[in-house]
Amino acid sequence: MMADLFTSLDGMMYSKSWMVMLMMVLFLWSNYSYKMMMLPFYNMIKKLWGKGPGFFNYHLLLTSLILILLVSNILGLVPFVYGLTSSLWFNLSFALMLWATSLISGIFFNTKAALAHLVPSGTPLLLIPLLVLIETISNLIRPLTLTVRLMANISAGHIVMALISNLLSSLPVSSNQAVILLIMMFYMLFEFFVSFIQAYIFTLLISLYINEHPFTQSYKAFKC
Repeated sequence: MMADLFTSLDGMMYSKSWMVMLMMVLFLWSNYSYKMMMLPFYNMIKKLWGKGPGFFNYHLLLTSLILILLVSNILGLVPFVYGLTSSLWFNLSFALMLWATSLISGIFFNTKAALAHLVPSGTPLLLIPLLVLIETISNLIRPLTLTVRLMANISAGHIVMALISNLLSSLPVSSNQAVILLIMMFYMLFEFFVSFIQAYIFTLLISLYINEHPFTQSYKAFKC
């Protein structure tokens, strides 16, 4: 059943595929591997956040997030390994937890400033109720959009690779098979690129949501 990409939509499915993540932990214990792997992602997050308070408060979270997603995406390209980021529940657990944590923390930190994001500055009085409703719905569907975007992009790539593999295995040994094999090799490289891009986009959007925290906004206002 785990060979099927759509078993993640089955609520009765019991999966132990999360144990694959232990491989990453064991690898990080090796000498110098932690610094070598984390430094590029650390620098990437540093460029996104600059030198504000958000960087020092969330850089480990965001660096760990992009690393976990990238490893999960790449492991999903290995034959007979179920892609964790193709699972609805795996993606939703990350998106919902990080979004809810940032939202609840902002409300408790400064309720007035957190609710002020629902009304852009300079909004006419008559449009305030409508904009509050629109912004509320927009904020509530953020975890869903994060989840579906990552799952759809990764699953689509896996489905295309499966179709090409089936076509390749059904053809006799000939020049046509060599051409399809070459196409699949290039598509595999493309999927590696997509794996990195999707991990980056997911982390970037989470960082933008965290950047709306009242603490970060108050710091920027103070610096100005």
